[in-house]
Amino acid sequence: MCALLTPEVSVITAFFNEERFLSEAIESVINQEYTNWELILIDDGSSDSSTMIARFYANAYEGKIIYIEHEGHANKSTAASRNLGISKARGELVAFLDADDVWEPAKLLKQIKLMRTHKQAAMLLEASDYWYSWDVPPRQDIIVQVGGEKDRVYETPELAETLYPLGKGAAPCPSAIMVKREALIRLGGFESMFTGKYQLYEDQAFLMKFYLNETIYVSSQCNNKYRQRTGSCVQWVRKEGSYHVVRKYFLNWMDLYMQHHNIRYSKVQRLLSRAMDQYRRPVLYFMRSSLSKIQKKVLQVK
Repeated sequence: MCALLTPEVSVITAFFNEERFLSEAIESVINQEYTNWELILIDDGSSDSSTMIARFYANAYEGKIIYIEHEGHANKSTAASRNLGISKARGELVAFLDADDVWEPAKLLKQIKLMRTHKQAAMLLEASDYWYSWDVPPRQDIIVQVGGEKDRVYETPELAETLYPLGKGAAPCPSAIMVKREALIRLGGFESMFTGKYQLYEDQAFLMKFYLNETIYVSSQCNNKYRQRTGSCVQWVRKEGSYHVVRKYFLNWMDLYMQHHNIRYSKVQRLLSRAMDQYRRPVLYFMRSSLSKIQKKVLQVK
């Protein structure tokens, strides 16, 4: 496949030891109906055969698929790896594909059409297929829509108020996102301080910057499969019992981010303050949590 001089969309896939799934993710980009893309594979210090797999595709699709890594083949985090990919991107648009997810063949074509139609939007979000059926024994897949009204443009800071982690609406998955590269550069990409267990919230910090600063289009379409599997960051953090530590870290980051950039939205500030209250008053939070558990046990007995 010959590379085009200037791809319209750059696909960013950061990976770390994903030998089981990386080929399937790459093939889902190669099989896109829309062909004016480049795929940037960022190796975050892998020690398994995923490095070899990525290099193979980069050699087979020279100029179309690009392999890069951190200096010294270092492991630096998903956020740092995505930022490295963004720094090499040439496309006007950027899409993210996690190394264990896959895209439907029409994903780029449909999203690019929407971005062309809604030119005021810096970012596009769509639903995701929570993909259980790939595994054995198979389970039923579930399509999860982004919270709130679909197929419309949202101005700042509506999505910050309605979507997780401050609101109740479901947040998008990284593989469901398309964004303008100039907006990525303007907002500084991903937050590299979200490393280790804090990577659980690195995508939420990235999204929150857009919710607070940019116009966003939310689509009801679903063109990506979000693989559900054991050993994920979510499962690791919850098993470790450190979810609230990670959430507190994010809330503190958001508070400082809004202060530093002089962002003042009263409803967002109230929601953030309410979320932080449970950590400012740990004893009261513990009592409420314990009371809730007791009430659940009483109801079960009844």
